[in-house]
Amino acid sequence: MSYRGPRRLPYSADAGLPLVFLATPPEVSIELAPGLLDAGSKVVDLSGAFRLGTVENYQRWYKTVHPRPDLLAEAVYGLPEFCRAAVPGKRLISNPGCYPTAANLALRPLLESGVIERTAGIVCDAKSGVSGAGRKPSLKSSFCEVTENFSAYSILEHRHVPEILQVSGLEEAELSFTAQLLPIERGILETIYFRTVDDVDLIKIYLDRYADEPFVRIYRAGQVPDLRAVARTNFCDIGVQFDAKSRRAVVVVAIDNLVKGAAGMAVQNMNLALGFPETAGLL
Repeated sequence: MSYRGPRRLPYSADAGLPLVFLATPPEVSIELAPGLLDAGSKVVDLSGAFRLGTVENYQRWYKTVHPRPDLLAEAVYGLPEFCRAAVPGKRLISNPGCYPTAANLALRPLLESGVIERTAGIVCDAKSGVSGAGRKPSLKSSFCEVTENFSAYSILEHRHVPEILQVSGLEEAELSFTAQLLPIERGILETIYFRTVDDVDLIKIYLDRYADEPFVRIYRAGQVPDLRAVARTNFCDIGVQFDAKSRRAVVVVAIDNLVKGAAGMAVQNMNLALGFPETAGLL
């Protein structure tokens, strides 16, 4: 979709819509959001326009100046499993990116428990279907380039890295993240490697943290998810392999990038913002 000339509101100011989803490029979201908010609607934005919190962070990763620092500061980051209490009552909710959703759901409980040896570094090897690379036409995502192929992209400069850092609490030097493009339609599978500080029960940490979370499923010891298990659902599936002797851990996390990584999460945020049951329309 291309945009030319001034953007117009998709409805009149007196239409009374309680909430509007923006599934537009960042620059378009920045232009449309103020008018929507002035018209009295809440906004759930699925772009990266309002995710990074500060103009400095936005300029570094998006290579441009943010024209509405007031809205950037106002927006709440909508990862319900960690930011649930912040969403109700807010009028501008920034939907997380797909890669950070998977990475933060896998990493934050372990980092909060202090079981990861952070000085040894964390490697996040992230693979996505073509839809995870966005809809903007490019040679990289064209059929002939993707089919029968497998490639890495945006190495060391992926725009989702700062989202992982700001939610997990990691420093940039502690995380190595690489996105890779699978020749499939949808799905994200991240394989995360790290060492633990001791012989710990990683699965118990996950089970305790996510006991009341309807969309996070933890696998039994030795089992890990695949993409088929989460396709077209709002679930995040997490599995662990751990070698106590060497303290090496591998966490595998899978989501559907178009549901839990985008539209499904947006519905979760809408439900929270409007006071509906969080699982409405999703289970």
